[in-house]
Amino acid sequence: MDTSILDKAVVFAVKAHKGAERKGKGFPYIVHPMEAVAIASTMTNDQELLAAAVLHDTVEDTEVTLKEIEREFGKRIARLVEAESDIVFEGKSRAESWRLRKEETIGRLSVAPNEVKIVALADKLSNIRAIYRDYQSIGDKVWDLFCVKDVASHEWHFRGLARALSSLKGTFAYNEFEELISKLFDKSGSK
Repeated sequence: MDTSILDKAVVFAVKAHKGAERKGKGFPYIVHPMEAVAIASTMTNDQELLAAAVLHDTVEDTEVTLKEIEREFGKRIARLVEAESDIVFEGKSRAESWRLRKEETIGRLSVAPNEVKIVALADKLSNIRAIYRDYQSIGDKVWDLFCVKDVASHEWHFRGLARALSSLKGTFAYNEFEELISKLFDKSGSK
């Protein structure tokens, strides 16, 4: 198996996220993209999709540009990374644009090809795993860690993602995603 593109992407992502911490978690940010690539590998062995999974936050969260991703990894990987990056709403804070960004993501993923959905599910499952771990420790205080603190908004977001990604039903990753959504939101009483 030729893993050269994935190997290069891992090194690139490690350098891009150097020194960054995962939202006050006390561990290096790179752990999240590495978990995402591990999740994606349960759904595909396509090395470009795996490379996109490990690179998915480089454009959104570092100084790396899409042009750099394209130059280093090609158009397909750049397109996959772009598809997983939040759009920016000029003149609005992250909190003010939260619902708009999430609506746009859900809408885009609803019509996306499965290769885009695989990268997205890998990211979203890693995210909800972290939220669920925190929920087990601090309960509903977990929502205070976010710019939008309303649990119903997060439930709307994750259930919308599950619908948008439903073409991946039957995969281990999708099944776990649905299970964690139920555990998180059914327990929090926001059915």
